[in-house]
Amino acid sequence: MSDAPATAGSENWIKKAEDQEISTLVNELSIEKEKDKSEAAPAEAAKEETAKPEENPPPAEPVPASVEPPATTIAAAVSSAGTPSEPAASENGETASSTEDAEAFNPADASLLMKIIRKGLVESRQDIEVQRKNPMSPLYSVKTFEALHLKPELLQGVYAMGFNAPSKIQETALPTLLAEPPQNMIAQSQSGTGKTAAFVLAMLSRVNPAKNYPQVICLSPTYELAIQTGEVAAKMAKFCPEIKLRYAVRGEEISKGSKLTDHIIIGTPGKLLDWGIKFRAFDLKKISVFVLDEADVMIATQGHQDQCIRIHKQLSSSCQMMFFSATYEREVMEFAEYIVPNPIVIRLAREQESLDNIKQYYVKCRNQDEKYQAISNIYGVITVGQAIIFCHTRKTAGWLSGKMSQDGHSVAVLSGDLTVEQRLMVLDRFRAGMEKVLITTNVLSRGIDVEQVTIVVNFDLPTDQQGRADCETYLHRIGRTGRFGKNGIAINLVDSDRSMAICRAIESHFKKRIHLLDAENSDEIEKIGS
Repeated sequence: MSDAPATAGSENWIKKAEDQEISTLVNELSIEKEKDKSEAAPAEAAKEETAKPEENPPPAEPVPASVEPPATTIAAAVSSAGTPSEPAASENGETASSTEDAEAFNPADASLLMKIIRKGLVESRQDIEVQRKNPMSPLYSVKTFEALHLKPELLQGVYAMGFNAPSKIQETALPTLLAEPPQNMIAQSQSGTGKTAAFVLAMLSRVNPAKNYPQVICLSPTYELAIQTGEVAAKMAKFCPEIKLRYAVRGEEISKGSKLTDHIIIGTPGKLLDWGIKFRAFDLKKISVFVLDEADVMIATQGHQDQCIRIHKQLSSSCQMMFFSATYEREVMEFAEYIVPNPIVIRLAREQESLDNIKQYYVKCRNQDEKYQAISNIYGVITVGQAIIFCHTRKTAGWLSGKMSQDGHSVAVLSGDLTVEQRLMVLDRFRAGMEKVLITTNVLSRGIDVEQVTIVVNFDLPTDQQGRADCETYLHRIGRTGRFGKNGIAINLVDSDRSMAICRAIESHFKKRIHLLDAENSDEIEKIGS
């Protein structure tokens, strides 16, 4: 992250945080994919991780803060300038490559991207739901940061970050996290609602700078997410130079027999397990605050769940537990209930995506070329603000981008092999209207709001690993249009009996009709745009 040594104090963190916005910081991370390791390494590393959890995490996780990081599997795509050869269609209309390079939604990638994109707080109209195992537990809410009675230096840091008033989740979470005696908490909310700032403020508030040993540990599932949390902590602690922060990520080494004097350690499970148990660089029994962030991503990363549990078992019963997740699935909650005894549970529901203001159509095609012709016909008849086209594979996305570019369309492509910096540049350009068409795979199926998007095209309908209709992904995809109360159009290109069955399954699931559209009939096309 910087050229400073690993042992540098919080001053270096603060200077870095002041100098650069988080999105620029990711550029500095140079998160490049090591192509020669991208296929074999993750599987091998996962096996190693499970077999030997005390060792360092797999290569895709953390890297040193003081050297050039290795690659992650964060993102990548074909350049829109390229024109790969057309994928061969099989009998059922699926491309030959569809099972080979189909891109699945990656929760770690999505979480990182959301943290970077959502620089400000997301305004939520959803209600807070609070559950208490112990009804005698106090429960307060605040409307100002002053009401929290923070140390003046911390309050100064909060305002310096641009937080003028607590977000909806902060209003309820912060008084609970800062209460005496400490309260355990499980919190669920989408990215951008202020949960990271909430637990970081609690972490900083609990530190006693006079005690020169680790008092707070914060676990993140990947190197990049740990860096994100660290930067928030650095900015918030800007006026508290006595609080020392440290990364525990891959590549950060400590000498044998040394004892850590930093107050807060932010890192990944494997490295923290090594430092705390294998090398005994700090006493886990003295930890007063344990934060587990991005728990849903943690569970999805092989080996991490076991490592978190091993660390958790070493903590004292008086340690305050904070558990954060963007989702609330059963396996996440089972993990949470194991980690966090007698919690206050706070949920902030996601804004529900609705199909009510989206007109849905399907177009019958015989092959890939007819699919492209259908898109061309639609563009030739109605005025399209901006469009997002979803493909099943990178190869199809590259082929389609080449065809559309040749026909004069301004096209960007987003799929599996771009660096984070490149991915952000593509999205920024699309948001600014510099490209009118964004062709993407599942990496963009959820979470990105672009107000000008009027049409979403499913060049390939979404399916799960068993080849069945993936209704959740369909909802997230076409939810990219019809945002902000506007009407949107979703067009599904159907090229086989199988894809027709998937279309019908989606229609049945949502109980919303998907109308047949004759893409050869300009009058019909004109009607959908009216």
